[in-house]
Amino acid sequence: MANITKKVSWSSRADESGNTGEGTPLLNGSEQPRLSRQPSGGGGIFQIGRLSTVDLEEEISSEEQDSLRGRPKEIPHNEKLLSLKFESLDYDNIENQLFLEEERRMSYMGFRCLEISRWVVCGLIGFLTGLIACFIDIVVEEMAGIKYRVVKQNIDKFTEAGGLSISLILWVVINAVFVMVGAILVACFEPIAAGSGIPQIKCYLNGVKIPRVVRLKTLLVKVFGVICSVVGGLAVGKEGPMIHSGAVVAAGVSQGRSTTLKKDLKMFEYFRRDTEKRDFVSAGAAAGVSAAFGAPVGGVLFSLEEGASFWNQMLTWRIFFASMISTFTLNFFLSIYHKNPGDLSNPGLINFGRFQNDSVAYNLYEIPLFIIMGAIGGLLGALFNKLNYWLTIFRIRYVHRPCLQVIEAMLVAAVTATVSFTMIYFSTDCQPLGPEHTEEYPLQLFCADGEYNSMATAFFNTPEKSVRSLFHNQPGTYNPLTLGLFTLTYFFLACWTYGLAVSAGVFIPSLLIGAAWGRLFGILLASITSTGSIWTDPGKYALIGAAAQLGGIVRMTLSLTVIMVEATGNVTYGLPIMLVLMTAKIVGDYFVEGLYDVHIKLQSVPFLHWDAPATSHWLTAREVMSSPVTCLNRIEKVGTIVDVLSNTSTNHNGFPVVIQGAGGEEPAKLCGLILRSQLIVLLKHKVFVELARSRLTLRKLQLKDFRDAYPRFPPIQSIHVSQDERECMMDLNEFMNATPYTVPQDTSLPRVFKLFRALGLRHLVVVDDENRVVGLVTRKDLARYHLGKHGLEELQLAQT
Repeated sequence: MANITKKVSWSSRADESGNTGEGTPLLNGSEQPRLSRQPSGGGGIFQIGRLSTVDLEEEISSEEQDSLRGRPKEIPHNEKLLSLKFESLDYDNIENQLFLEEERRMSYMGFRCLEISRWVVCGLIGFLTGLIACFIDIVVEEMAGIKYRVVKQNIDKFTEAGGLSISLILWVVINAVFVMVGAILVACFEPIAAGSGIPQIKCYLNGVKIPRVVRLKTLLVKVFGVICSVVGGLAVGKEGPMIHSGAVVAAGVSQGRSTTLKKDLKMFEYFRRDTEKRDFVSAGAAAGVSAAFGAPVGGVLFSLEEGASFWNQMLTWRIFFASMISTFTLNFFLSIYHKNPGDLSNPGLINFGRFQNDSVAYNLYEIPLFIIMGAIGGLLGALFNKLNYWLTIFRIRYVHRPCLQVIEAMLVAAVTATVSFTMIYFSTDCQPLGPEHTEEYPLQLFCADGEYNSMATAFFNTPEKSVRSLFHNQPGTYNPLTLGLFTLTYFFLACWTYGLAVSAGVFIPSLLIGAAWGRLFGILLASITSTGSIWTDPGKYALIGAAAQLGGIVRMTLSLTVIMVEATGNVTYGLPIMLVLMTAKIVGDYFVEGLYDVHIKLQSVPFLHWDAPATSHWLTAREVMSSPVTCLNRIEKVGTIVDVLSNTSTNHNGFPVVIQGAGGEEPAKLCGLILRSQLIVLLKHKVFVELARSRLTLRKLQLKDFRDAYPRFPPIQSIHVSQDERECMMDLNEFMNATPYTVPQDTSLPRVFKLFRALGLRHLVVVDDENRVVGLVTRKDLARYHLGKHGLEELQLAQT
């Protein structure tokens, strides 16, 4: 990646290639660089400037093919590219005449009814998300219970009779079968459902349209996939996918219809646009966090920290309401399942248990120790992310076929079961089985009667129960060697597992790794000091270690502090957890980004951070904008519009509308902006000037027609336009946004960035002193610039 100083001058960009032949397809549809504004043959389209891109799908010569035959099949990958396949969401309302007329017609009571509808939708989102969380929890508990009971009986039987290898084979086969089902669902039916889904939801809330991310099919695959992967014994949690599930529920409920099932309930039609949908998706993500951790405030802060660029007080209240309903629903139904209805003591999927006040008391001199633990968590988190980064690049290049992805997932399941069995088999850490023991599946193996294998408590259990035992078991229930070996093996298993073609979260594995080394830290402190009574309870160090490890991997600060405080039910540890998470983030960020940011970058998503790069003040809109820009006249020929939309190399979705001066001699000036989706709807309904004059159209086009087509607008290829209709004219005046946001060409990059990010824009028109269009700023133009190791760097744009 070249330093930007070498390529920033926009006027010199056109001279780089030198040749005038056919070039690479450019971002806005020009085949070769042009600097001056030239009319292109058809009906007054103007093209200005240029921006070069890289095409990864170039043809390979026959000599190169011969040399490549001997090598393994590989997909070229480069994280220094920015993909052009991702579109932005229209968070800004399109204020055309239709929209303004509808808003003006609406009474005060109409607006009040809309507000009530928003609250109803948020309540429904919370209720359904809580139900899904409840379903996942009950199914996982029942199926995992059956699996562990069967394997336990088998191990107890063969410990005395000999032949424990049969028990190992049984464990491996059960795990591999469950994981195979989960991996087939993801790899063959809906690949976007892989992983936790948090990177995709972060991108969606950031304003990037990730294909298929909020579909009903994705939700079904996610739910059943996560059940299979957790029951299959992988080093995963079921909490992360709940955030994605909540977001899908929100996207579906708020639209009042299912495009997958082709069912329209004719409800909530006003909310069928990106502005409203994105607000509801942020409520769904918050409800998912709330259901997963029993942390409604943490859910609200997660949505605020990770996503919505535009935020207001009423939105905060609605999101909090959705989160509260979500955690209450889960609580209520789980209390019925546990046969004590009304006992609302299970607020989330992960229940850390209550920390008693006397056991969690800490002294001032322990704070430096907590900060040291935060630094350790940051270092281990950076190592985890770096290893996972290399592993993901390997997967992108070589493990890209569905069959290979399923085989890899089954291999990881088999290895996880084998490693777990081996660790339990060779462990000599036997603990007495007291009357107050909390182990659900205590394995005796080679321990004496009345004792159980301590290593089995960590491995032979669902990860959530293992975390709870590390937090709350009595001092002395684990010896240091057991904890050290468990931390080491589980660290690498979790790292290998994240990124497989299964639905799975990284929250619980991170907490489990951190709780193990945190408890080890507490035990070692007690052993090296003479007054061991001060460090009596290693459980509090397990809690701090869990927070440090999770903070070191995902790098969330504000929301994670509140989630941990809410999940433990004790505010005493608010300050230490905050200090630990801040330290872990600072230390980890020095080496590598957070895990979710790493995966976003590997997918080449044009993600916009909160601020422009620190050293970008000397860049202006002129240097970052895309050009040539395809402009349309206010009254445009239908054939011209069809040609522009059909041109495969024109992948812009917004077209400035210009008006010619008197007599056509003066340069055209900007008068509005129209979107590709709007033009497609106009062509589909044949809104032509000639037809309107001859009164052949039955009715005037309404905003409802655009909402009915949302969000899957038909492709231009599916719309038939006859040769006679191509000669007709289309008046864009009523449908274009007559007041688009514009900036002068000398505006600095941070100012452009702030305007774009804060308002959630999709297009920002760059104009000169006379209001003539000189360029267009889109998300990709801003996301290209970032701070690298050598200062400000520019990413290439790729047609993938």
